[in-house]
Amino acid sequence: MVLGLLLARAGVEVTVLEKHEDFLHDFRGDTVHPATLRLLDDLGLGDCFARLPQTRITEVVLPDGAGGVRRIGDFRALRKWGVRHPYVAIVPQWDLLNLLADAARVEPAFRLERGAAVTSLIHEGGRVAGVRYRTSGPGGGTAELRADLTVACNGRNSVLPAAAGLGVTEFDVPFDTWWFRLSRREGEQVEQLTRRPGRGRFAIVIPREGYFQIGYVARKGTDSRLRARGIDAFRRDVAELLPEYADRVGELVSMDDVKLLDVRLDRRRRWHAEGLLCIGDAAHAMSPVGGVGVNLAVQDAVATANLLAGRLRRGAVRGRDLARVRRRRLPSLVLVQALQRIMHADLAGPIRSGEQAGPPGRLMTAARWLPVLRTFAVYLVGVGLRPERAPASARRGGTPEEHTALVQSVP
Repeated sequence: MVLGLLLARAGVEVTVLEKHEDFLHDFRGDTVHPATLRLLDDLGLGDCFARLPQTRITEVVLPDGAGGVRRIGDFRALRKWGVRHPYVAIVPQWDLLNLLADAARVEPAFRLERGAAVTSLIHEGGRVAGVRYRTSGPGGGTAELRADLTVACNGRNSVLPAAAGLGVTEFDVPFDTWWFRLSRREGEQVEQLTRRPGRGRFAIVIPREGYFQIGYVARKGTDSRLRARGIDAFRRDVAELLPEYADRVGELVSMDDVKLLDVRLDRRRRWHAEGLLCIGDAAHAMSPVGGVGVNLAVQDAVATANLLAGRLRRGAVRGRDLARVRRRRLPSLVLVQALQRIMHADLAGPIRSGEQAGPPGRLMTAARWLPVLRTFAVYLVGVGLRPERAPASARRGGTPEEHTALVQSVP
């Protein structure tokens, strides 16, 4: 959606195919990092975004193994680096997508088609010439869309990269995550992202508006076993990990309330074929560690618009132009994935052995003795090694008066 808006504002005819009829889907990436918040300001959407219901995370804490907690990340420190929004906003992704779609809808060059599930590529003359897709609804069928450039930004399960023969490098991930929600009561903490360890598992607690989003993290490949044990056993596990929420685990009615995220960490060795570009999770699946997937995907989109909008207007995009996107984004991606792999290595032993999952040793050592590295890690997660700025053609003033129709569309 970000790329569609940026290209449309640059005068490029663009069609976005959205698989679903709406954006209302739980447990999609809901973290909006400082770099993305700055982008929304550039697009003239910052005031509108600020009106959305949201929780703002200013710090990340971990148990220190001695009954206390240790702060391993403080986004407020980013003020010293000139960061305009020194926090991570937790916002339902459907609200953000609706905001972007409303902004794009007023652009003559933009079209959004909902209920359009892409199924395959169209190849002509040795290049990708578009996609075939399936439409939903009573009159649903199949259709084709031809384009000078097809951009796969439809997530880690996209069928398009493999269809184009784009190989992938996969990294070991020892765990999966099961997401669910429990109610949050008035006065309960709202500005910390916390991790709670247990034997062979741990929980991540994310404060949201009116509830906690909780990730139950355990050994990869154990979903069928977890579900076979049933909801009562799962409630007991949650109560043991999070005793302060034991009085509300009954809100989990069945295992249908618990959604599996098959955690992956990988990156495509090439992001393009002639006529096709992959960005976001379609190019590099990210672990939920740090919640960076949305921010990296947005940064990919901005880089793509900056590098390709002019050539798309002239209809002359070649493979070497598409390769520039990967070259620009790869250093940031490699560094963030390296940080995630360090975290995975600290977690792998306890999760695989069933031992107590204590605080990650290397990260805790860095937090204790090297505060400058702690701040750099927060900057890397929140802003990135190479933050992208919106192209001049996409920038707008940010006052509500300049976007009356858009403001009225925000709940």
